[in-house]
Amino acid sequence: MSSRVEAIDRTVQKTNEWVAELAGELRTEDRDAAWRVLKAYLQLLRDRLTMDEAAQLAAQLPHLLRGAFYEGFDPGHQPEKIRDREEFLARLEKSAVLSDAVEAAIATSAATRVLVRHISPGEVDDVLAQLPLEIRELLDVG
Repeated sequence: MSSRVEAIDRTVQKTNEWVAELAGELRTEDRDAAWRVLKAYLQLLRDRLTMDEAAQLAAQLPHLLRGAFYEGFDPGHQPEKIRDREEFLARLEKSAVLSDAVEAAIATSAATRVLVRHISPGEVDDVLAQLPLEIRELLDVG
């Protein structure tokens, strides 16, 4: 009799793959830092999306990442009015414990590249459609 649950092992493995990819994109060995960036990035996107769109994005995340995505979720504040690049970067910088807005911009582009590799193109389009132009440009998916 196995003491492991395959679904749990699978979501941990998939989450570790996302974190490893992001660490590679960030050119760091610090997977804890990559985890902080990924979690903060996903939560920041979540907070800017409508509840329906956030749920559609979450449905494509590994279960463990979905839990991180919804951690601290307050549906009464959906979507938040994060309108410009500076506010987006400041929030990511604070949540991911980054050194400055430049590091936050690099982390944003890196996290977006990882996200785009794992979710459907249609969902990427739907997420981007809900963001102001300044933030869409920051995500640099083109």
